[in-house]
Amino acid sequence: MKVLAVLALVAAAAPFLRAAGQSEEGAGPLPFAVGAAPAGCDVAQGEWVRDDDARPLYQEWECPYIQPQLTCQAHGRPDKAYQSWRWQPRGCSLPRTRIMRGRAGAVLQRDADAGDAAGKRMLFVGDSLNRGQYVSLLCLLHRAIPDGAKSFETVDSLSIFRARDYDATIEFYWAPMLAESNSDDAVVHSADDRLIRGAPMDRHSSFWKGADVLVFNSYLWWVAGDKTQILRGADNDPSKDIVEMKSEEAYRLVLYQVVRWLERNVDAKKSRVFFVTASPTHTEGKAWGDKAEGANCYGQTSPISDASYRGSTSREMMRVTEEVLATSRVPVGLVNITRLSEYRRDAHTQTYKKQWVEPTAEQRADPRSYADCTHWCLPGVPDTWNELLYWKLFFPSNDQFL
Repeated sequence: MKVLAVLALVAAAAPFLRAAGQSEEGAGPLPFAVGAAPAGCDVAQGEWVRDDDARPLYQEWECPYIQPQLTCQAHGRPDKAYQSWRWQPRGCSLPRTRIMRGRAGAVLQRDADAGDAAGKRMLFVGDSLNRGQYVSLLCLLHRAIPDGAKSFETVDSLSIFRARDYDATIEFYWAPMLAESNSDDAVVHSADDRLIRGAPMDRHSSFWKGADVLVFNSYLWWVAGDKTQILRGADNDPSKDIVEMKSEEAYRLVLYQVVRWLERNVDAKKSRVFFVTASPTHTEGKAWGDKAEGANCYGQTSPISDASYRGSTSREMMRVTEEVLATSRVPVGLVNITRLSEYRRDAHTQTYKKQWVEPTAEQRADPRSYADCTHWCLPGVPDTWNELLYWKLFFPSNDQFL
């Protein structure tokens, strides 16, 4: 599996392998599966535990792929505890990803010698949260590949990490609403006045074809308002017009388009598809009992310890995701990051990031007013998302498909 085999070393750390995961039709093992999850193991349920020995999985300064919007230490964050929490599922354990640091190169070479399936391509598609997970994966792999054997480039909406010796790529494609929209410029975009094209997503999906592993996400841009505008008709259609729709229903429409595209273009015997659930925000301190006026994620240095805590993530949007993806004839693995991330009020970038617009004097007097409680510092929470993705890729369970 070439570079994707780097992920397989996670599998090597698990002593409890059963028979390889079977496809939905029972026609044989799923692509990339090396075992099945233990019965009763739900990695989305558990707790955060402090693990100073194993965390962080890499250092911020050593990974050249992290955007300045996510380098919290470089931008003055005074604490590091947010880097040291490990997700512990109930009833089972995730393989220890730190093994990657010492053995990834050997695993890669072993696969290369076997000549296994050259030209593998892993593609993340979505918004800035998905891009953060993508960058996290590159940081996890960075040490395993010699400097002269890898490259990274970004052209418009597509970023490509190449491992030359293994003829493999890990890529990210910017499409925050999955469908074509007026937010498709990878640099200049805004969630305000969102307008999506109701026609098929041909311009985007032409980049998705041929991926061996597809990792989608879409949520944040759909909850920026109650309504979404939809442009109907083709560019050369004089009758095209703009209609307004509830955001949940517009989201449903787009997800159905994605499912139909998957059914036409993905061979489930060769490729795997995943959908990462909503990444939560922490903009209202009163949600976890902080009664101070204006309280949010700013200044938080520890996770929420109340196991019953439920954040502001839209359950309606989550329901739409599950309902639509359940209709797909191509199995879609759900990577449920929402619940575990809702506890992590401490791990956002807050004010410790590159600011595109210099804060005003009034804002600096109250840092809560411009704290980013949406995006996550790296290293941090997105590293755990990738651990869950590894788990779903290599140890599929019967209940992972929607």
